[in-house]
Amino acid sequence: MARVVVVGGGLGGMATAARLAKQGHQVALLEAGPRLGGALAPVEQDGYRWEGGPATTLVPAALRDLFRKTGRPLEKELAGELEPVAVLREHRFEDRTSVRLPGGSRADQIAAFDELGAGLGEVWARHVDLYGAVWDVLRRHYVEAPAEPADRRSLPRELDDLFAIRETLHKRLRHDFRDERLALVAGHLPRAEGHDLRNVPSWVGVGSYLEQTFGGWRVPGGMCRLADLLEARLATRGVTVRTGTEVADVVVRGGRAVAVRTSEGDADADVVVVAVDPRRLPALAGHVQKTMPALPPVVTHLGLTGDVPPLEHEVVFNAEPMISVRPGVSAPEGGTAWTLHGRGKIAEDMTVALARHGLDVRDHVVTRVDLTPRDLVQHWNGSPLGVLWQGRGTVRSRLGPTTPVAGVYLAGAHGAPGAGVPFVTQSAALVAGLVGPA
Repeated sequence: MARVVVVGGGLGGMATAARLAKQGHQVALLEAGPRLGGALAPVEQDGYRWEGGPATTLVPAALRDLFRKTGRPLEKELAGELEPVAVLREHRFEDRTSVRLPGGSRADQIAAFDELGAGLGEVWARHVDLYGAVWDVLRRHYVEAPAEPADRRSLPRELDDLFAIRETLHKRLRHDFRDERLALVAGHLPRAEGHDLRNVPSWVGVGSYLEQTFGGWRVPGGMCRLADLLEARLATRGVTVRTGTEVADVVVRGGRAVAVRTSEGDADADVVVVAVDPRRLPALAGHVQKTMPALPPVVTHLGLTGDVPPLEHEVVFNAEPMISVRPGVSAPEGGTAWTLHGRGKIAEDMTVALARHGLDVRDHVVTRVDLTPRDLVQHWNGSPLGVLWQGRGTVRSRLGPTTPVAGVYLAGAHGAPGAGVPFVTQSAALVAGLVGPA
């Protein structure tokens, strides 16, 4: 039985702690904030409740595997099934046209884009089809198996070839689409995570394939329920949880981790799992100095009352700035909860920008929570969006699931193949596989 200390109580940290405890290890989880959950934790004010982070997930098998491998299946914990999202997003464009993007169906996506113009559905499908082979390589050698991109000699040839591609996603979209609207939809996921498509490798566009193949899914009652379910799972598995505990560094002796230094003293450890930005820990910071975190968007949570337009799914206004509007989790009787995410040059209140786009709810606002990227990073003690793409070399500059320090592993967005619930959840499985059973 190894003494394991997990640093960080977000999704990656909780998932890793649950898996390692189920494998028979003695696990302690240390979280700097007052509660667990990280970006999964909800935001609440005046009876309104909003998602603090993602509202949906792709590839639900990752979540299902986590709960099945650590105890009761997810569906039993939820007393129901994950809910498929019929429309992933509605994209509205500056020419006043729009497209509702369905998930989980190639045929439905073709039909949706054909409404923008005859033949555009097939153009879209040909682009997405390119990523089938890309996903196969990533899934087998990077998502479901631990890889060290910095060590090219250790990589399977097809994965190394993929990482060596010089083409950017910006260039790929310019090549595949003459219609700018299709390019905006295809590049939305990395742009929403704060990346410049001119610095993103073209293979990162695989997200469009995942949306078409697996669709989007939501947790009944909000994704924030996952934080509560995982906290209960940690208790079931006997994990020691300490909130309000700042971790200063990993203590290394003889090239190997032996403890974690905290504000309350050193916590001895045979294994340390870092589920926060490794820049925060001096023992790892020097190994990731070439990377930067991807910053969160500007966020405004709105509590509305009265007769407001129905919002059944996320709506994205593809303009400058890019604003997405998402339904909230819950509201008092007669109220409606919305969340606004802004990217780009935000020179005015986002509700004013929305009014210009024909969605004016300013007179209906009864409460609001405004959060800058700095606010969010401080609240979460880091960015849940992982590493910022700065060119194709970024993939070889990041760490995870292993690190150069023996006994130290990296989980969470900064140690996963990508940001988002499925990749962060899967990072925990990779770490658990490397540590092994007690």
